[in-house]
Amino acid sequence: MAGNDVLYLVIPCYNEEAVLPETARQLLNKMNSMFERGMISRESKIMFVNDGSKDKTWEIIEELHASNPIYSGVKLSRNKGHQNALLAGLMTAKEKADMAISLDADLQDDVDVIDQMVEKYYEGNDIVYGVRSARKTDTFFKKFTAQGFYKLMQAMGVEIVYNHADYRLMSRRALEGLAQFKEVNLFLRGIVPLIGYKSDIVTYERHERFAGESKYPLKKMLAFATDGITSFSIKPIRLITTCGILIFAVSILMLLYFLVVHFTGRTVAGWTSMIISIWAIGGLQLLAIGIVGEYIGKIYLETKERPKYIIETVLND
Repeated sequence: MAGNDVLYLVIPCYNEEAVLPETARQLLNKMNSMFERGMISRESKIMFVNDGSKDKTWEIIEELHASNPIYSGVKLSRNKGHQNALLAGLMTAKEKADMAISLDADLQDDVDVIDQMVEKYYEGNDIVYGVRSARKTDTFFKKFTAQGFYKLMQAMGVEIVYNHADYRLMSRRALEGLAQFKEVNLFLRGIVPLIGYKSDIVTYERHERFAGESKYPLKKMLAFATDGITSFSIKPIRLITTCGILIFAVSILMLLYFLVVHFTGRTVAGWTSMIISIWAIGGLQLLAIGIVGEYIGKIYLETKERPKYIIETVLND
């Protein structure tokens, strides 16, 4: 196994002052362990990406960098969201690293499987996915919604690795492939499998969050799921077409039924059926307009070609 390849750990951070010192300590211990075993080059770095944090996250990153050059920092000009911050870090690391591993700052991703990821890389894999082996730390609601999300994405035809978030290793070649995807609406879990190249997985158990609060409440999770589906699948549009055809077929049958009722003299006032029909058709129309509008909004954002992020400062000796 070669041991001279440069590894960058890329960690997006948004208001992570409570957990960042401990995260930095654990990752430094892991890197030193890998240095001693000759697994990676001593030019490897731990790169924190500050996604417009409002607390002292960036000040802590500056202090870490000043104390040890292994710590690197990227500061975005403003908050751009987890996916954009992660992409900014990966694209910055691409110029220096032979491989990069992305992970969260909250210590829920098991750092002990980093060794396994690097070993898989040396075996010839360009992408190594970190996949959760169980969801013991999740609440019932979290577990139910997460499993539902992955099944829904697969049903919509999106190629996605089950129980994988953004804990993954990517080689420089894979990062260069990722750089070719130009869409503004980022959903990296769906984009990365499209790159191709040889890939593998490592399994791990996700830990409890060390400190601080989750940056993905239910509202953000729903928005994330919506972005994922509408960025990678047109099945919702086709579903509307299917519903339209079915409703048209039902309306023809109802027309025939009402003609039979009329000519047999059994016509009665049907306020209930009329009101139900109006509300049902009206609701379906609003839903259809909303889904179509979601796609039009995506087109609107893509055609503007605005930058996905702007880097203000880079700390990297």
